[in-house]
Order: sequence, then structure tokens, then C-alpha cells
Amino acid sequence: MTDRPPRSGLAAVSTALLAMSRHLEVRDVLKTIVASARELLDAEYAALGVPDDHGGFAQFVVDGVSDEQWKAIGPLPRQHGILASMLHEAKAERLADVRKDPRFEGWPSAHPDMSDFLGLPIRDGDETIGALFLANKRCPQGPAPADGCGFTEDDEELLGILAQHAAIALTNARLYERSRELTIAEERSRLAHELHDAVSQKLFSLRLTAQAAATLVDRDPARAKGELQQIAVLAAEAADELRAAVVELRPAALDEDGLVHTLRTQIQVLDRAHAARVTFDSSGVRALPAAQEEAVLRVAQEALHNALRHSEADRVAVSLVRRGQGALLSVTDNGKGFEPRSVRRAGRHLGLVSMRDRSSGVGGKLTVHSAPGKGTTIEMEVPGG
Repeated sequence: MTDRPPRSGLAAVSTALLAMSRHLEVRDVLKTIVASARELLDAEYAALGVPDDHGGFAQFVVDGVSDEQWKAIGPLPRQHGILASMLHEAKAERLADVRKDPRFEGWPSAHPDMSDFLGLPIRDGDETIGALFLANKRCPQGPAPADGCGFTEDDEELLGILAQHAAIALTNARLYERSRELTIAEERSRLAHELHDAVSQKLFSLRLTAQAAATLVDRDPARAKGELQQIAVLAAEAADELRAAVVELRPAALDEDGLVHTLRTQIQVLDRAHAARVTFDSSGVRALPAAQEEAVLRVAQEALHNALRHSEADRVAVSLVRRGQGALLSVTDNGKGFEPRSVRRAGRHLGLVSMRDRSSGVGGKLTVHSAPGKGTTIEMEVPGG
């Protein structure tokens, strides 16, 4: 925390609201809300709690407390005292000294000392989805009064504005995470179907070959030996299919591995699992904003699914190259293609609507090139950050 004076007025509020809307992950949104509130109201400490259904907090984010202090404080607080009042009565609490309030029940020994307090629930309609807490209002330049500076009615009004927008940002982040969970669930369902088809075929062949070997073992041992050797080959192929599916079923580790590595790994799996040759090439790609990387990965997966399941292609080439500050994804197959004028009719079948939505949702552009008998190329360009 620097010693610069707090920003004030419309510019400060605008900065705080823009910062909140910039993130999609719930944890990032919570951290941004807390930091924005603390800076905007010039408080020494700020916290935000998201209640669970068991009298505690599912998440609790603090600002102004070091990691060492936070670890020393211990478990997350329970919903009691003033915190419970804010969450259950859904009203603001502004106190000159929280320690003198009859509902105050103390805090752990490692907890920083706090006096003046301002708290406000974050509401989504009739539901309290969180609570913002601020403590120890910093005094402006000059000697501090004996009883501190304290939060004002204007501070409460400003925090109320922030809380309203925090509710929107937090709700949007939750919807985004839920959408991503559904996308992953859909992807796993699709992969489970592919796994079932591929492994079932191998196991069916395995069973027939084993029956043939059992029939031949007495009257034609040489042929029976050949059938047993084929069983070994089929069993190995089935094991490969299972391993490939397990690898692809793992959540894409974009945060840990990055977009290029994640794409390369998944394409290697698809190359092993399908008869078509699937290749990947990448050049000069920088790290992109998380939402753009997620969108590129999902569009690539959808385009690959189309190429491998519907196009009858025997070659699919994927490339990801740098384009200005962003990147250009290209998925090209040599399959049967389709008539671009029919793209509106074919769009739903090929997932083009979903791909366009993903692309436009991160400021990108999706282009489809195809012709009957000429294959298909799906291109997606994203702007970077």
C-alpha cells in the first residue's frame, strides 16, 4: 500500500467499477471489489465474505492484512455478532468503535486491532450474496482526533454504490463459471460417447477373435496362434483408446500449461485416437487474456470435432500464430466441405453459432471458408490484451 492520497470523485468510482468488470473468475472479482472499496474509502482494512449454508463463509477475502498475518489469524470467521446482523438483517452497519458494540465477540490474538467500522451487504434481489467490511478510516492530512476519523454518511452512500455494482460483477462471474462448468460437462459427455464407440468396437473385435481362437485351438493350432496374436494387438489398441480418452478428459490446464501446450497435447491425443492425420503448428504466440485463451481452445475443440466426425477428412491441420497483439487460430480439413450459402442451415449442426458466440464474446472474429468437395477452414482471430 502506498502513501499516496486516495482518489476521489467520479473518476475514482469509474476506475473501481471498470476494475470489477474486467475479471471473470469469482476469486479475482472478490479481490478486486475488496481492493477497490479499501482504496476508494481510504480504509486501513477491507474484507468481503461470501456466506455458505452452514453458518460460515464459503469465501473470505481480505485487503490490508499480510499473508503471514492472515495465516496466523486462523480459520475463516463464522457468521456471528455484527457479521450475522449484516447478513441476516441486510442493512448497513456504521460504528464509531466496533469493540464497544454489544454484539462484538472479540477476535483471535493475531487479528489486527480495529475501531471504526463500516459494513454493507451485497444483494442480488432478495438474496444476500456477500458482505463488505471496512475498518479504520484513514485521517486526512493533519492531527487525528482522539476518537479517530470514522466513516461518514457519504462513505456509506459511496460503498452502497460500489456494493450494487459488486453484486452485478459477482453474479456475472458466477454465471461465467457455471457456463464453463456446463461446457466442460458437455465436452466430457461428447468424449464419453466417443470413448464408448471406439472402445466398444475394439472389444467387440476382441471377443470375436477370441471365439475364433478357441474354435481353432484343437484343429488348427497355427491359425489359433495367429488369432491370439491378433487379440494382443486389439487389446493394445483398446488400451491406447482408453489412455487417450483419460488424457483428453482431464480439464484443460490453461493456467498451468498455457494455450499452445494445451492445444498441442489435445491434438496429439486426437491424432492417436482417429484415423485422420491431425497436426499442429504454432509460431510466436504470446500469452493472451484468460477469457480469450479459453475461447480459442473451445473453438479449436469444436472445429476439430466437426472435422473428425462430420467432414470425412483424412487430414486436419491446426495452426496458431501471432497476429499483432493477438493470435490467429486456423483449423483446416480436406473433407467434403459444404456450400457457404447454406451456412445458416448448416450452422447449428456444425456448432458454428456457438463458435461465433465464443469469438464475439471476447472481441474476436470467426471466418468460415468452405466449398463442396474442397474441405473447410475455420479461422478465429482474437485481439490480445
